[in-house]
Amino acid sequence: MSNTTTRPLADIMRPNTIDEIVGQRALLGENGIVRRMVDNKKLSNLLLWGPPGCGKTTIARALANSVDMDFVPMSAVFSGTADIKKTMEAARTNTAIGRGTLLFIDEIHRFNKTQQDTLLPYLEDGTVVFIGATTENPSFNLNNALLSRCHIGVLEPLDTADLMVLIDRAEKHLGKKLPLDADAKKHLAEIADGDARFLLNTAEYLVSAKFKKNLAPDDLDSVIQKRAPLSDKSGDEHYNMISAVHKSLRASDTDAALYWVARMMTAGQDPMYIFRRLTRFAMEDVGLADPNAMQLALAAWQIYERMGSPEGDLALTELVIYLGTAPKSVSVDRAKMASYAVAKQTSNLMPPKNILNAPTKMMKNLGYGRGYIYDPDTESGCSGQNCFPESMSRQTFYRPIERGFEREIKKRLEYWNALRARANKDTLE
Repeated sequence: MSNTTTRPLADIMRPNTIDEIVGQRALLGENGIVRRMVDNKKLSNLLLWGPPGCGKTTIARALANSVDMDFVPMSAVFSGTADIKKTMEAARTNTAIGRGTLLFIDEIHRFNKTQQDTLLPYLEDGTVVFIGATTENPSFNLNNALLSRCHIGVLEPLDTADLMVLIDRAEKHLGKKLPLDADAKKHLAEIADGDARFLLNTAEYLVSAKFKKNLAPDDLDSVIQKRAPLSDKSGDEHYNMISAVHKSLRASDTDAALYWVARMMTAGQDPMYIFRRLTRFAMEDVGLADPNAMQLALAAWQIYERMGSPEGDLALTELVIYLGTAPKSVSVDRAKMASYAVAKQTSNLMPPKNILNAPTKMMKNLGYGRGYIYDPDTESGCSGQNCFPESMSRQTFYRPIERGFEREIKKRLEYWNALRARANKDTLE
């Protein structure tokens, strides 16, 4: 028997059955995929995707217990193809004596394509029931062949109420109250940020530290290392965060945008990446509805490069607020896509001769520059002369909206279009 005094509390308190697990109602509730497996006494290959400390390993162990199978854990960080084959040989020996094997591979996304492919024949012939755990998006990090052989179970971070239940269980297991007042207990649940392992290991430390009095929330912050914010800076969570920033800004939900940017900054994201994406937003989603947005984005970016944090953080916050409250327009982006599409289709057409320069006598004789009008010198500032290829009908790529500065641009375009139509009518007459 293992010595429980050396095992962390999170491991000692790990539930043995599905009914003992806190949270994950979508998987463990009446119609959840894990609940159906337990009720039917028949397990299927399963990929569990969720953040650290949400119960992936616990669910796998409980499933093995529910059907009395041997639980064989493996870590993709430390194991390779040889380990897989050795495990499968033992599983076949188990099968010969009537025992089933549940193979659990943690961090399955760490396996390369060859290692993942090694699993396939054993999943096909039922040598093992396979459960993989990953903190990364399976659709990005696992082979399609492996995905097609598994159900996907998505786990969520535990909420504060679930973590408060675990605090009560920890106190009963330890036979002691945590040295925290009521507010500090709730604060512990909040800063655990959905991670049961962090919460239980912190509870164990607090009990062993033998504080002379109960701690308030501020005291708790000073004696424990806060859990690192969830952000992998380059993987799926990274893109989730920046997507949330963009979508919040597009919705003009400035406070939400400030929150998601703060989440990225407190997680250690490179500020230059955020500024690059915000500058892109100023061009694509604000555009000419507010031409100052792009200038402010570049200025804020430059301020941060010159001053760094914390002064530069104010420039970042100011930019987020400006973009969130600015009028939104994708007219520029649509004009770009429409004009590029037509340009590819008509790439052999020459400009009309009236707007071409004629630096030689031959070119003048060929009609280059003939009929050109210097528009700024006209009474209206717009001659209405044709600038599209002569064999091509007039196109409208840019369609400004009735918001922000584009409302003024629209008025100008309507004025020039009217002058152009009048000039064209006079020419035909």
